[in-house]
Amino acid sequence: MPRSRLLTTDDWPEAELRAAVLAGELVPVGPCWASPAEPQDPALRAAAAAWALPDVRLVAAHRTAAWVWGGLSRPPLPHECVVPSHVRLRVDPATVRVREVALPHEDVRALAGLRVTTPPRTAIDLLRAPGPTAGRMHPADEDAVQGLVGAGVVGTDELRRALGALGVVPMVRQAERRLTALFGSEPS
Repeated sequence: MPRSRLLTTDDWPEAELRAAVLAGELVPVGPCWASPAEPQDPALRAAAAAWALPDVRLVAAHRTAAWVWGGLSRPPLPHECVVPSHVRLRVDPATVRVREVALPHEDVRALAGLRVTTPPRTAIDLLRAPGPTAGRMHPADEDAVQGLVGAGVVGTDELRRALGALGVVPMVRQAERRLTALFGSEPS
């Protein structure tokens, strides 16, 4: 049986894990810990998020998904998840924020025990999310979209095509304007 790349409070007391961080023997990976030699890849972050999420029906989305894909250096708290509209569950709102959405199968990937929205779906959701004021994007959402593009898991041309394919879905035109504001005008 393969050994887990992560350590959790199920393995050791949290005080010992934090002491190992101070000693340079471990590094935090969301709510878990790993050897500094372990690559901080999407599978490792997905395993850490899966350990923290209380229900396998949850799909990591928005900034949580951006963190899994490498677009953010730290996971958001509370974690941001979605579920199909027919799923009913209870979660602690201090640790998990859940939204009901239409979620096509092709917009979700299974990764290390976690269901997570694909990088394009994640970026589009962030671009379409309501901001602090009209027409503005939340700065953390901006960072996440820029991080996803910077990490190379999604491209701006791919996002423009995907937004164009959505048609008249709410917030699509605003998402296109936000994408242009973040990365410049469309290529000619």
